[in-house]
Amino acid sequence: MNAIYLDNAATTKIDKEVLELMHVTMQENFGNPSSTHQIGRKAKSAVETARKNIAKHFNISASEIVFTAGGTEADNLILNNAVLNLGVQRIVTSKIEHHAVLHTCEFLKTTYNITLDFVNVDAFGNIDLLHLEDLLSDSVDKTLVSLMQINNEIGNILEVDEICNICKKHDALFHSDTVQVIGHYPLDLKKNPIDFIVASAHKFHGPKGVGFAYFKKGFGILPMLHGGDQERGARSSTENVHSILGMEKALSIAMTNLDKDVNYIECLKIYFISALKNISEDIAFNGHSLNLHKSSYTILNVRFPIQNDLFIFSLDLAGISVSGGSACQSGSNKGSHVLAEILKDDEAAKTSVRFSFSKFTTKDEIDTTIIKIKELL
Repeated sequence: MNAIYLDNAATTKIDKEVLELMHVTMQENFGNPSSTHQIGRKAKSAVETARKNIAKHFNISASEIVFTAGGTEADNLILNNAVLNLGVQRIVTSKIEHHAVLHTCEFLKTTYNITLDFVNVDAFGNIDLLHLEDLLSDSVDKTLVSLMQINNEIGNILEVDEICNICKKHDALFHSDTVQVIGHYPLDLKKNPIDFIVASAHKFHGPKGVGFAYFKKGFGILPMLHGGDQERGARSSTENVHSILGMEKALSIAMTNLDKDVNYIECLKIYFISALKNISEDIAFNGHSLNLHKSSYTILNVRFPIQNDLFIFSLDLAGISVSGGSACQSGSNKGSHVLAEILKDDEAAKTSVRFSFSKFTTKDEIDTTIIKIKELL
C-alpha cells in the first residue's frame, strides 16, 4: 500500500536538494559558529550568509532576523518581548489563532496582568475589522495586535494591508504568525509593514527544528534562553548550522519555483473540490477554503454530511494521512478550537477533515482518496 500524504499544513517532506546540502554541511561544516578558529569562523560565515539570503526574500535587513527552533519559539520570543521589553500592556488577538499564540497570550495575561482582548470573527473566520477598530479606539494602553496571515486549519488569508493601516492609525504594534505563508507566498515587508513575523522551515520542505523571528529594526530583543551571546544576544544556544543552511536552501527553492508550484497545487485543489462536489452536494467547506482568492491554495477544510468518529482513522488505515477538524474524532482529544469558534454546534459535530497539498502531491493520489471517501460515505 502506497502512502498518500495530504497533511502538508502540519509538515512537509524535505526536498531532496535540501537533504543533500544538509548532509554535506554536517560532514564538512561542523564547526561551532562561536569558536574563533578557522573551522568555527567558516560555520559562522555560512550562518550569516544564510541570514542575508533569507532576508533578501522579504526586503529586510539580515540584522532583523533571529534564528529559532521553529515557529512556536519565534511566536513566544516576540510576544514575550512585546510585554517584557517593549512596554506592551494589552494584546488584541482572535480565538482562532494557533495555540503558539493563544497559550502564550494567556500565560502573559496570568503572569504579568496584561489585558487580553479578542476581536470578533464571523462564520467564515473573517476578522471583524470594525470591531478591531473599536477595540483599538477604546484604550490608551500600548497594544500589540496578533493575527495570523493564513489560518493553519481553514486556510483563510488575512487582509494584511487593512490590518497594517488600522494598527498604524492607532499606534499599535502588529505581529503575524506567518508560518503558512513563508515559502508559499511572496512577502515584502517594506510594502506590508508588519512589525513581527515568524517562519518554520518544515512548512516549506525544509528541516524540522529550525525557523526564525523577524523583529523590525529599532526593537530591542531580550532573550528567553540565557547562557550565551548567540544571535547577537537575542537567543542563547549554539546555532543549528546544518538546519539553518537547509532552511535557506528550502526557501530559495520555494521562491524560485513559486509560480510553477502555485499553479500546479491550485489545479490539484480545484480538481479535488470538483470531485468532492460530484460525490455529494451536502459536502461543505469550512472557512473560505473553497475560495482560491480568500484562502491558501494548499489547504482545503471539508465538512462531510455525517458524524463518523473513525473517519480519519479509516483514511489512515487506507494509507491516507490527513488532519481532523471536528470534536471527538480519532486522533483528537479536544477537537478544533477554530471550528468550534466559527461553526454552529450541529455543524461542528459533523466530520471535518483538513486536506493540505504540496508540490509532491499527485492527481493519482487525489483520485485514490476520492474513491476511499466515497466508500466511507
